Amino acid sequence: MSDLQQGPLHDRHVALGAKLADFGGWQMPIEYPGGGVLQEHRAVREAVGLFDVSHLGKGAVRGPGALEFVNDRLTGDLRKIGPGQAQYTLCCNETGGVVDDLIAYVRGDDEVFLVPNAANSSQVVARLAAEAPRDLLVEDLHRSLAVLAVQGPRSAELVAALGLPVEHDYMSFVAQDWQGLPLVVCRSGYTGELGFELLPRWADAGRLWDALLEHGAPLGLLPCGLGARDTLRTEMGYPLHGQDLSPEITPLQARSGWAVGWDKPRFWGREALLREKQAGPRRLLRGLESPDRGIPRSHMVVSRDGQPVGEVTSGTFSPTRKVGIGLALLDAAVAEGDEVEVDIRGRASQMRVVRPPFVPSRVR
Repeated sequence: MSDLQQGPLHDRHVALGAKLADFGGWQMPIEYPGGGVLQEHRAVREAVGLFDVSHLGKGAVRGPGALEFVNDRLTGDLRKIGPGQAQYTLCCNETGGVVDDLIAYVRGDDEVFLVPNAANSSQVVARLAAEAPRDLLVEDLHRSLAVLAVQGPRSAELVAALGLPVEHDYMSFVAQDWQGLPLVVCRSGYTGELGFELLPRWADAGRLWDALLEHGAPLGLLPCGLGARDTLRTEMGYPLHGQDLSPEITPLQARSGWAVGWDKPRFWGREALLREKQAGPRRLLRGLESPDRGIPRSHMVVSRDGQPVGEVTSGTFSPTRKVGIGLALLDAAVAEGDEVEVDIRGRASQMRVVRPPFVPSRVR
């Protein structure tokens, strides 16, 4: 019997014939029959796709000074946003490595809601709880809420068809009842497209999923698995924790220094990151683009002039560009525009070092 956890829509994925696999300890849909990853990817770029990402973690910090407490620990500066806004941020360790990247939703000075990655959720919550004063409540809410991501140029049409708000700004959120059920509508996503993430209660996810499929059919909607989610995020150069970010990879190395509030007096890993910033990171996350049929994959060795200069962290075939693309941690001396070789099963494949994204972002 499998020890993998199952989300609130597991039976629906099985009924649709989804290919399921382990992701972060959860049994998740990788692709659906009738087209698979390429068709699902195209639906998101051209129309609208629906993802079940309920495996993502959820946590909350509540009580007097909750906002200040979280701000003193995560890298982003939550003072720059207000209630009803969300921020991408990082939880770092004492050496500056990334324990997790996550989204922080500010509900007020006394409440911050967090969405970490599935595999790291309990660790993030535990780190916060270990330092919380007695008057702060730190909760693990992993199975209390589901997350449905509606992504693509027609996503606003679909969300509006359900009577939900669509006019709020990127990285802002609205609490809204839908057919008597409470949910949160956030303008966010992981695809580079116009999109929304809907957070209903765990038990209400099936009803919302069914309505989205019904209303989305005339718009060209397809249910999408984590295979398309990976090709979409790689085209945008978005990092995936465990590959492009990790406890051994710092924000500076991953070119995510923009998610660090450098002027803040406190956050986990601050001193180590300031030292690295002053000295300069020894390696940097760069984009790779293949001019031929080579497809880079994680852990492949990257060389220049016969000498190893790094390793591929993420790689795939770009359905939009029709070329192999990837992200790689390379020696800092390797620059954009340089030519490198990637060892693809013993064959040296020529690739160009570029700056992501590989396709234009349409987030707005």
